[in-house]
Amino acid sequence: MCGILGQINKSDHVNADVFSQMLHTIHHRGPDGNGVYFDENNCLAFGHTRLAFLDLSEAGKQPFVSNNEQIIVTFNGEIYNFLELKKELLNSYNFITNTDTEVIIASYQTWGLAFVNKLKGMFAIAIYDKKINKIFLIRDRFGIKPLYYFYNESHLIFASELKAILASGLVRKEIDFSSFSDYFVYRYIPSPKTIWKTIFKIPPANYLSFDLDTFSFSLFEYWELKSNNEQENKNLLIDQINEILQLSVSEHIRADVPIGSFLSGGYDSSAMVHYMKNLGINPETFSIGFKNWEKSEHQFAQIVATHLNVPNKYVIADEKSLDLVNIMPKVYDEPIADISIVPTYMVSKLAKQNVKAVLSGEGADEIFGGYTWQHQFYEEIYNKKWWQKIMSIFIKQDTVNYYANAMAMGWFDKEELESMLFPSLHQFIPSDVHWFYRKNFKNNLTPLKSIQYLDMKCFMGELVLTKIDRASMANSLEVRVPFLDHVLFEKIFSLKESQYFKKDQTKYLLFENIKKYLPSSILNRKKQGFVGPDSYYMNIAYYQKELANSNLVKHHIINQSYLDNLLKQEYNWKLWKILIMEKWFSHWVD
Repeated sequence: MCGILGQINKSDHVNADVFSQMLHTIHHRGPDGNGVYFDENNCLAFGHTRLAFLDLSEAGKQPFVSNNEQIIVTFNGEIYNFLELKKELLNSYNFITNTDTEVIIASYQTWGLAFVNKLKGMFAIAIYDKKINKIFLIRDRFGIKPLYYFYNESHLIFASELKAILASGLVRKEIDFSSFSDYFVYRYIPSPKTIWKTIFKIPPANYLSFDLDTFSFSLFEYWELKSNNEQENKNLLIDQINEILQLSVSEHIRADVPIGSFLSGGYDSSAMVHYMKNLGINPETFSIGFKNWEKSEHQFAQIVATHLNVPNKYVIADEKSLDLVNIMPKVYDEPIADISIVPTYMVSKLAKQNVKAVLSGEGADEIFGGYTWQHQFYEEIYNKKWWQKIMSIFIKQDTVNYYANAMAMGWFDKEELESMLFPSLHQFIPSDVHWFYRKNFKNNLTPLKSIQYLDMKCFMGELVLTKIDRASMANSLEVRVPFLDHVLFEKIFSLKESQYFKKDQTKYLLFENIKKYLPSSILNRKKQGFVGPDSYYMNIAYYQKELANSNLVKHHIINQSYLDNLLKQEYNWKLWKILIMEKWFSHWVD
């Protein structure tokens, strides 16, 4: 796991001192070392900060130059099937290291850009091919690893985090107020947009092809999750899923350093630890709890840890922990209002004190059907009463509207945004505030799969994975997510819904594979998201103090009267979104 950086100037030289300062802003992503590459004209520079897991020697440093010196790579992530790919390539490439980075170069030289379809892993890859004078910026299928870029007629800059691009001094810090509006609707700023007008995200499963001769680029999507309606033998299917998961975990624990695991006491993280134990690994596990809360997940994590005989450490969040909100703008670069940004940061900090990497359970709810809104939607669609079935002939279910309501956590529509924002900003409010959900809604999918697809592209791909990456990498910790194996997602989406989604058993195919190995108190535990007690977030006096003398109000962005009305209520989730934006604005703008 690392940080990557690049700058390409059309005519003038890249300033080495400034480039070094840019690289330093992402030092936390790779404190084990750094490296730079400048081309012979000093108009192109690649940078890398290293968090070492494979081939810890100097031979594993990046940017990496191919044997023939025609290909240069800087890469953030892990290629989990690199050993298998390396075996395929031994006859066509002379390897000098044991790194997955060199496998990327060999794969590209052998298969061209089609090599990306062979990769299993999380990655943000930059490739400079001297022979064709092109640069390729490639992001993994799910968006586990971030990749940003700035482009104008004279420069292309890319980086793992926004702060590195801003440090170039070439980007004006102008807020994109359409993105500002999006944030209040979604809790994040959806790809390809960012909070800044001239910086963009490469969307998941996309690559950018940049032609240095014409100084222009194009974006291409290289992977899309396909659906089918197959029926398989139940027992054989359960065994197949077990084999896929076991293989994925075995690939994810490949490293020259120990790998631990997050542990919440839910199905997903408990399954990770179970599979690690099956593979002969006794991982250190890490959990977070909340003070004076009977549902605190560290208690359930302890039950699993005791049952599986693995060590467990935990940290407890209390009312003082919310002070960490003040450093979240530096951690995240742009506002993100997931309610677990602080707890995720805390448990990452705890884990880093003991290991360099952990496994985590992201992706299981999306693909196995674990979210409450998935079950509620399933009920609404498939278990209608007779009169509801008749009504549905005339009134079609608006899936996007349903999903927007499920995701809102403080509802903002066009009217609400107009009420909150100064009139001069109303022009930037999108006419369809749910444009991103609509963009990712696939009406050719079955109803449940259409929700799962939205979860994969919108909730997980933009919110959850961003939270995990920044919170962990701010602590120089790598988080690996074995459920995010495209083979698993493709397998599940090839099936009839009834094969993997059961009304009375959440995450049926996962449950069937872990039910013999976990205690009944965990197997029968009601689904609980990564949240805290209401009292942790619902202290109105806290918001009154933090939002007094608001900079968003002072800069004529948010109306004071709107804020005053919210602060009179017992609690409203809109306050959390405003607080996070206030902290971000005060740090990066004011």
